[in-house]
Amino acid sequence: MAAMWKTAVISGGGSGLGLRMAEECLSAGGKVALLDLAYGEAALARLTKAAGGNLEGRVWRYQVDMRQGEAVTRAAAEAFAALGRIDLALNSAGVQHVGEFENISEEQFRRVMEINVMGSRNFAAGVLPYLQEGAQLALIASLAGIVGTYGYSPYNASKFAVVGLAGALRLECAPKGICVSCVCPPEVETPMVEEERRMSPKATAKLKEFAGTLQVEPAVREILEQLLERRYMVIPGARARLTYRLAGWFPGLLRRVSDGIVRKALAS
Repeated sequence: MAAMWKTAVISGGGSGLGLRMAEECLSAGGKVALLDLAYGEAALARLTKAAGGNLEGRVWRYQVDMRQGEAVTRAAAEAFAALGRIDLALNSAGVQHVGEFENISEEQFRRVMEINVMGSRNFAAGVLPYLQEGAQLALIASLAGIVGTYGYSPYNASKFAVVGLAGALRLECAPKGICVSCVCPPEVETPMVEEERRMSPKATAKLKEFAGTLQVEPAVREILEQLLERRYMVIPGARARLTYRLAGWFPGLLRRVSDGIVRKALAS
């Protein structure tokens, strides 16, 4: 594996994939600036352990709503001042609202779009002025940004948009020597997913079985490996990569398989 980044700015660093990525950077001797709305005691304990028992001079925490562009910009500027440089900027903040489209209100749909899409935009806009040649910007999208999923209308719409944003930024940043990566994991066992399962339709769960579910540890391990290889499209999990290839090479076949899974689930 290539050498770990020495400095990182991570949104959504208070839980889930963002927190685990922050731990990995700290364990390798790096420094991190975290953007999130809240940091629980368990998260702080994990960060402290990864930092060798002392957060001072290793971790900077900013309480930020990713929908607020000016607040994200200020936090990015303060993070750069604290870190001195930014080797990795990772946007991991995101939300989900699962359910059939007709049961999702405009407000619920808008919230997912604002946090996932505008949050990604605000993060990129905030950090890009401080990224120099050799730095890396990574946006966490989802396999749901590549293939549609039953009960995922707001999440699909938002993550397809994040994949599109990453694609445009890759082209714009390449001449500056800045690497852009788009991370598209399948379902990962995070607090967001645990909460989602309580209201997921049966058809949603069956479709997820096809793409596979990953625990946080192996997911982050694969994400790290692929990011450090400076790949553009980062997809952890063998079943997820198969789904991605089917979507690109045999989209009609994937649609037929998905249709069959949904019909069977709805009939049971």
